[in-house]
Amino acid sequence: MNRQTFVSPNEIRDRFSKAMSAMYQAEVPQYETLLELVEQVNRETLERDPALAERLAIHGELDRLGVERHGAIRVGNAAELAMLRRLFAVMGMHPVGYYDLSEAGVPVHSTAFRPVDDEALARNPFRVFTSLLRLELIESDTLRERAAGILAERDIFTDGARELIAASESQGGLTSDQAERFVSEALETFRWHRDATVDLDTYEALHAEHRLIADVVCFRGPHINHLTPRTLDIDEVQRRMPQAGMSPKAVIEGPPRRRCPILLRQTSFKALEESILFAGERQGTHTARFGEIEQRGAALTPAGRELYDQLLKASRRRTAELDNAEHQRVLTEVFRDFPDDEAELRRRGLAFFEYTLTDAGRAAGRVAERDIEALVERGLVEARPITYEDFLPVSAAGIFQSNLGDGRSEAYAGNANRDAFETALGGSVIDELALYAKREQASRTAVLDALKS
Repeated sequence: MNRQTFVSPNEIRDRFSKAMSAMYQAEVPQYETLLELVEQVNRETLERDPALAERLAIHGELDRLGVERHGAIRVGNAAELAMLRRLFAVMGMHPVGYYDLSEAGVPVHSTAFRPVDDEALARNPFRVFTSLLRLELIESDTLRERAAGILAERDIFTDGARELIAASESQGGLTSDQAERFVSEALETFRWHRDATVDLDTYEALHAEHRLIADVVCFRGPHINHLTPRTLDIDEVQRRMPQAGMSPKAVIEGPPRRRCPILLRQTSFKALEESILFAGERQGTHTARFGEIEQRGAALTPAGRELYDQLLKASRRRTAELDNAEHQRVLTEVFRDFPDDEAELRRRGLAFFEYTLTDAGRAAGRVAERDIEALVERGLVEARPITYEDFLPVSAAGIFQSNLGDGRSEAYAGNANRDAFETALGGSVIDELALYAKREQASRTAVLDALKS
């Protein structure tokens, strides 16, 4: 088969993310309201800040802003995770980062399947935060074995999805018709089913251990539990959610509002209580699915992350039980020790930057100067923060807990096991910091080479 007949993984990912969004809007009407609110706030933010709008337009960020989403799912065992790795690979999405959520009292560990190169991220940066249930953390032998047995009996993938994944692997891609069928078949894995696969007693026993365990084990598949649009002003979205009929979580997770945004800020509307039919025809309810919003900033270097973690830890001692306004006030006070100026972030090596020639740099001809900071100061090179494409374990756990409850969280803390996760995955996770460092170094080399020639 001629390779030219294959659809690019970027195109398949774009089709899939749009189909996923349409499905979730139909399943959770409040998500459609959330999208409308985020779009309105983004539009107003750009109108209010023409310099931001121009900067985003120049660097192609406006195009991806409207389509940018991340989703989250939770799977029950190694076989499910390994097949998801193969499914996401068809769409050019690879496992990046290892997240131990047990440190925050949630019995899962996770990775994010996402595109990794610049072209793919610019086309559609769709990500799926994917968590694997830590059955070994369930203390009750009986309950653990019961959960494992239930998971072993289900198949969360359609026959069609399995066939098309194998076809993509064997022939090196999918044709347009195959890609269309793949999107349809793959979507079934993420669809909501109101019929539980267990009886009410089993559900309640797992729910008592942790509500997340019940969510993973008791249904036909890992229904998408939220989709997340990207906003340019998360504080304003949080403020307006009640006016739009949504109940926001108590506080915005992540760093405070800054002139130079860093890492990731997240909030959500609270999970919906949904009617469930359990085996044996007994009715009940389940709470799992919600709508999340994110605001992304600069990716931090290891030194930047160390400072961020240190300040976040200090702030958490002071922000417990505060409302969002006071929480943000305290955060802002604590984070005064984190530079809020791009030049200072560069000089101190706290954030990753991408370097490009300015018009003056392109017209300069040969330049002997090799110091990148001096070239920026001379106006020959522009330095732009690299957008953080990944997640924060404490923030993710905060979102989970606000929508699923804490359960017996103290039983799970401090059980990182990356080796076990990668064994279940069937491959290694990519170091996200190495990706940012590689991108920064490549841009630095490119501008220096251009000025030398």
